Amino acid sequence: MTEYGVVTRNAEEVGWPEFDRGFYEVKDVTGRSAEPLEDAVSMVSCFGDNAAAESNPELVPVNADGEPATRDRQYFDWAYICPTHEEYRRGLLEIVEDCVDVNPDLRLDDVGFPRQGYCRCDRCEALYADSDADDWETWRADVITEFVADAADRVPGRTYLTMYPDPYPGHLLERAGLDLERLAPHVDEFVVPLYDTNYGTTYWLETIAKGFESRLAGLDADFSVELYAVDVDVDALVKAAEVAGAYAGDVLFGYDASQSAAALRRMRADAQEGVTWGDSDDDAGDGDDDAGDGDAVDDRME
Repeated sequence: MTEYGVVTRNAEEVGWPEFDRGFYEVKDVTGRSAEPLEDAVSMVSCFGDNAAAESNPELVPVNADGEPATRDRQYFDWAYICPTHEEYRRGLLEIVEDCVDVNPDLRLDDVGFPRQGYCRCDRCEALYADSDADDWETWRADVITEFVADAADRVPGRTYLTMYPDPYPGHLLERAGLDLERLAPHVDEFVVPLYDTNYGTTYWLETIAKGFESRLAGLDADFSVELYAVDVDVDALVKAAEVAGAYAGDVLFGYDASQSAAALRRMRADAQEGVTWGDSDDDAGDGDDDAGDGDAVDDRME
């Protein structure tokens, strides 16, 4: 049976009765930090950190042209930190340990290299040259898998890992160094954010969710879909949640607990009355609808 959770920065919202589970941002992409909560899964933004990048530009990954992965450049919504920086990684693992001392479950967010072509800093070049990896792509996956394994070893409960929403074989590996087959033994649940500002159509949501269902088949890890709830119409959010829930084990709502709770109350009331919102044939979307905005702004930056 599908469970529903909330992703929030507001401590009081994780305990709202509408939600089966709460995720609380202990470290987000701005670099802002908060104390972990006993009744919430701590979320830690690992290699997204504006504050660290601004205070120490040497932490920022660069491509072969020396271009940094910072939020003032195209394609980057926040600044990244190079995953091979040992001191920064040690700091992350200390945060993990602090979090699981309070709640045994943990979600690792913003894990991976920023994009294809990163990182080509002197440290990465030297580490690759000294490695046994046959190619750069394999070496990057070695770096990320080792970090996730180190973090997961410190998590006595359930380990969650956020995935960039691209299930096409090879794309996550090429983009960020994320090898699902190698990561799965260290992860209990992958979380896939499928964000839109209105969910005017859901065919794309169904396609991506189905893609991850197929992609993760046979791997010993669950997956959930995270929806964007800020200023989204309740009816549209209900429809999106039902489509996502047809493929994912669980559905999470991001950054607007009030709207999320309203959607869940509507869904549960309709279920009790025997009302069905659409059928499986409609979930592919209505060709007459306007397409939803696939470039939804991630509210984590605010």
